[in-house]
Amino acid sequence: MRPPMKPLKPLDEALADLLAHAVPLAGSDTVATWDGDGRVLQTGAVSPLQVPPQDNSAMDGYALRCADVPQAGAELPVSQRIAAGSAGAPLAPGSAARIFTGAPVPAGADAIAMQEDCVALDGGHAMQVRVNAMPRPGQWIRRAGEDITLGAQVLAAGTRLTPAELGLAASIGLAHLQVARRPRVALFSTGDELVMPGEVAPRDMKPGAIYNSNRFFLRAMLQRLGCEVSDFGIVPDQRDATIAALHKAAEAHDLILTSGGVSVGEEDHIKPAVEALGRLDLWQIAMKPGKPFAYGRIGNAHFMGLPGNPVSSFLTFAVLVRPFLLRLQGVADVAPKTIAARADFTCAKADKRREFLRVRHNQAGGLDLFGNQSSGVLTSAVWGDGVVDNPAGHTIAVGDTVRFISFAELLS
Repeated sequence: MRPPMKPLKPLDEALADLLAHAVPLAGSDTVATWDGDGRVLQTGAVSPLQVPPQDNSAMDGYALRCADVPQAGAELPVSQRIAAGSAGAPLAPGSAARIFTGAPVPAGADAIAMQEDCVALDGGHAMQVRVNAMPRPGQWIRRAGEDITLGAQVLAAGTRLTPAELGLAASIGLAHLQVARRPRVALFSTGDELVMPGEVAPRDMKPGAIYNSNRFFLRAMLQRLGCEVSDFGIVPDQRDATIAALHKAAEAHDLILTSGGVSVGEEDHIKPAVEALGRLDLWQIAMKPGKPFAYGRIGNAHFMGLPGNPVSSFLTFAVLVRPFLLRLQGVADVAPKTIAARADFTCAKADKRREFLRVRHNQAGGLDLFGNQSSGVLTSAVWGDGVVDNPAGHTIAVGDTVRFISFAELLS
């Protein structure tokens, strides 16, 4: 008599269990700010200066005192010219200074008249300017420290660096950054049916053989998350070969990631192999696609086994492995951002599992559903620009508001 099946594990519970094991990695790297894109800041960045360092002009124009322009059309002599990177003298009363964007505002000036509101005049011995619009105190002046104050923390530890953060770090003079070290990940696939592109021409493929697509997108997704990837290739469906690959992978890696072979069939050797070397929890997760998932430990290495179907593997990585790897690098907020969107499709049959439906935006601002939501149809992930996170037992009608997660969130 077969034992009763265990209930499916809720996805949020599975993710919480995973993240409880994701202790940030020891060690750090010091990298040039040039090379920090995608890395995770380990030490917060505190500003040793204020930005901007002094009041400066937001426009090309003329620095002046508002009191010297009692009405539109007033004319003032131009006493100096101030370019960005140079320091002007204090502004003489009753005069204006020609000034350019980013140049420091001279002492005594309280406004900038932009050049479009001014007319330069040849006054003979000295240049003059006619100001055709009444200035307001403070106009077009960027105040010292309005962006960053002295001593402010501009980037917190655990920040995943993007081009904007790198620019901000550079703006306070940081040439180097202390970042979390990269997770070392061993990647391999299992399955005698798998063939690498280029090894066998399509016309020569044996019955039942398939090209190993999972290996390509998983490697790319790992690299996007800043991982150092060791590719162990395709491991034969043999217990001894699987044990040998796992033993070697555990020696110098933080995570072992596999796809395929995590079910309980006679040719699924991952479960007994991991249990022979360490421990394994085999979960049946209430998500669609992507029900079979395994987590365990072999020595100091974490182990994660993804399902073999490509869309299942793709989405379980995005939903479970991605946040785990970010947390290993010290990122606190690892949840992808969801936005409310309008469904321009119908999903009349509720599923007992939480579904991730491949969709894309249409020109009307709503979401269209890919016609075939099978876990083996990888074209759905190329056609779509994200997924609808649909709760278990929930139907969708045209016009309903749904939770949308973009692939840009899940793949970066």
